[in-house]
Amino acid sequence: MTQTLDHFLARFVRIEARERRAVFTAFALMFCVLGGYFSVRPVRETFGTIMGDTETAKVWTATAIAAIAIVPIYGWLVGRFARQVLLPAIYSVVAVGLMVVAAVTYADPENYWNLRFYYVGISVCNLLLVSVFWSFLLELFTSEQTKRLFGFIAAGGTTGALVGPFITERSVEYIGNSGVLLFGATLFIGAVFLQRALLRVIDGFGTTAVQSSKDGGRTAAQGAAKRGTGGNPFAGILIVLRSPYLLGIALFVFFISTANTLLYFEQQRLVTDMFESREARTQMFARIDFIVQSLTVLSQLFLTGYIAKRIGVAALLTVVPVLMIGAFLLLAYSGVFLVLAGAMILRRWGEYAFIRPGREMLWSRLDTETKYKAKNFVDVPVYRFSDAVVARLQDALKAGGTSAGDVALMGAAAAVLWAINGFLLGRAHDKADKADKPA
Repeated sequence: MTQTLDHFLARFVRIEARERRAVFTAFALMFCVLGGYFSVRPVRETFGTIMGDTETAKVWTATAIAAIAIVPIYGWLVGRFARQVLLPAIYSVVAVGLMVVAAVTYADPENYWNLRFYYVGISVCNLLLVSVFWSFLLELFTSEQTKRLFGFIAAGGTTGALVGPFITERSVEYIGNSGVLLFGATLFIGAVFLQRALLRVIDGFGTTAVQSSKDGGRTAAQGAAKRGTGGNPFAGILIVLRSPYLLGIALFVFFISTANTLLYFEQQRLVTDMFESREARTQMFARIDFIVQSLTVLSQLFLTGYIAKRIGVAALLTVVPVLMIGAFLLLAYSGVFLVLAGAMILRRWGEYAFIRPGREMLWSRLDTETKYKAKNFVDVPVYRFSDAVVARLQDALKAGGTSAGDVALMGAAAAVLWAINGFLLGRAHDKADKADKPA
């Protein structure tokens, strides 16, 4: 049975025997984390339609403030607590939070404080959870391993992100939005146990090493899970500001957010006009998620690792911005829901299949404090602050009479800069990797 599985997987990815346990556990953990998030994500979008565009834009500002506030808190936790304790605790807090929101939603579906709390909380937690997951894996695997294995591990998350909205779409009519939230909480409880299992892989490093002895992996990875990083809780901000390379990654995240925000509010407007029922809106958002993740899992299995190994990280970071230039131009001259849905699917598919794994690879050569504190600063507050800025700008432009077509043209211009930024970052990483390889 094991040999049959190995032969099957060999068509997609090369997993060495010493890596197998860690890779499969990470695959399952990513399944639960993104499965839990994407099962409840359509509920967030439905809550957004209930609040309306103006209120949602304000909530995005609150989300940016919360994302900035979490930086010193997270930095302090990472510095003081071992990852053996911290990482499972983060998933436990999310599970409990979802249960509380589910109870309030069931009792009072239009409780605006509950809507706002959930929208802000899940928006910040989404980025934090994924950032923490990849930070940990960047400690566990070498730069060479990240190119070979991250596409496959990301496919675990994509499979979860495929199953989550599929179940939501099929069940929300019967269990309601509160039931969907409880289902998501169940998956995060599963993530707690899987994170502990992955930590045990490191505890038993003598027989389950995922890095060879020449990489120095035994000492680094085994010790890392058992201690905090120490240092200043604000260190992540200072590290980013001192590094042109990290500022480039922050700029790349800003362009991701720009493309997402410009499309998001147009999507909210059209879906609100088309569907009166809240459950019908949740079903539509879940259907889009399902299509995105179906495309993504195939891409991660067949394309992501191949492109990273054979062409380079620059290709992963450039292809989607180039495609988005055309998508924004097409949207500018049509403006119909079908084109918008296609643009949203293209952007999100490309981000999960290519940009996210490629973006994580950019951090693979950096030290532990940078991987946790600086990476978290870029992934969470920079992303959410960019959301808020672009949302406010878009709101002001529309209030001033700017048409949706003109906003789409601005998106095309931003995508050009995004493509250039991605190419330069990817090329810098690829050059550094080649320089380290023996002649």
